[in-house]
Amino acid sequence: MKILVTGSRGMVGTALVNNLKNIRDGKNKTRPNINIEEIYEYDLGDESKLDAFCKDCDFVFNLAGVNRPTNPEDFMKGNRDFASILLETLKKHNNKAPIMLSSSIQATLAGRFGTSEYGKSKLAGEELFFKYGEENGVKVYVYRFPNLMGHSRPKYNSAVSTFCWAVANDEEFTVNDRSTELELLYIDDLVEGMFDLLEGKEKHCEFDGVETVLKENGRYCCVPVTHKVTLGEIVDLLQEFKKQPVTLMMPKTPEGSFAKKLFSLYLSYLPKEKFKYALKMNCDDRGSFTEMVHTLDCGQVSVNISKPGITKGNHWHNSKWEQFIVVSGHGLIQERNINTGEFIEFEVSGEKIEAVYMIPGWTHNIVNLSKTENLVTIMTCNEIFDSNHPDTFFEFVK
Repeated sequence: MKILVTGSRGMVGTALVNNLKNIRDGKNKTRPNINIEEIYEYDLGDESKLDAFCKDCDFVFNLAGVNRPTNPEDFMKGNRDFASILLETLKKHNNKAPIMLSSSIQATLAGRFGTSEYGKSKLAGEELFFKYGEENGVKVYVYRFPNLMGHSRPKYNSAVSTFCWAVANDEEFTVNDRSTELELLYIDDLVEGMFDLLEGKEKHCEFDGVETVLKENGRYCCVPVTHKVTLGEIVDLLQEFKKQPVTLMMPKTPEGSFAKKLFSLYLSYLPKEKFKYALKMNCDDRGSFTEMVHTLDCGQVSVNISKPGITKGNHWHNSKWEQFIVVSGHGLIQERNINTGEFIEFEVSGEKIEAVYMIPGWTHNIVNLSKTENLVTIMTCNEIFDSNHPDTFFEFVK
């Protein structure tokens, strides 16, 4: 399949082209039914390439358009008029390749979009596509996207991008109304929706005002995975993300959640000098102990370094439990039940990485058996250490 992507240098176009290339080059094997031979990248201003692309392509993603022109009349030129040029060029070559149109929820002209010049130009483009499809027997897929959420230029047409950039770069920003709600479509979900389209698994819909209503034979298509969030919720999450290198607290980001997607987007705006941040190493003559990650519901992760011949631990817990995972060096983990006296020990090494539980009610330690090398151990604990309730009591194992 030879695919033409117009608007290939925009936010959506860049992400789509990058991921189409992953399929073409065999890097993404999750879509075995999509076979891509060639990807034609077109942007407004590359008119000399359009004719050849339209002659040869087997599928068209029309993402090209104008959303922030200097003059309002340029909406029609960039949206409706280019759509007309594209369709006429395909028709000239009698190319009946299926074609997707990136439209906007503003084309509903419902509610606050009733006077939107952008929405009017998008609607005009939609009608051109539907008419072209009917008259030429071509499959046309029109998507009315809500607000898109992906890495784009800040202070342009995405409030989310602007907020991410401002928080990541310590810049001032203004939220006029924290209760304002946005419906957001994340760029990765959009791309997966385009892959579904190529596989013939697209979702169809109609519109009730600005609300998407799934309908099997609907005139329009949609990517149904969207998130409705307020501006206040967005900026609160961003402030939480910003504090993570200091608090070590990893925000809750369940699979598929808005928070997970926003955290990824926020990180993409970090200046290079913030890619790295220091952790507090608690050092003494035995080695060091460094907390790496805290979580709200799964405790913490730390790294312990023991110098040659050093024993650490010799304590027990009532309810707290841990895992010791030696990743470098040669050590011995010992545990004894404080009530029954049962004893067990494990010889551990970075040559064979294993996880060992420190069981509640068993006093335990870890010994560096090497005389020359440090012992490096990743330690997980089911709760963040609380000095007011440490649940940690000294007692030798042996």
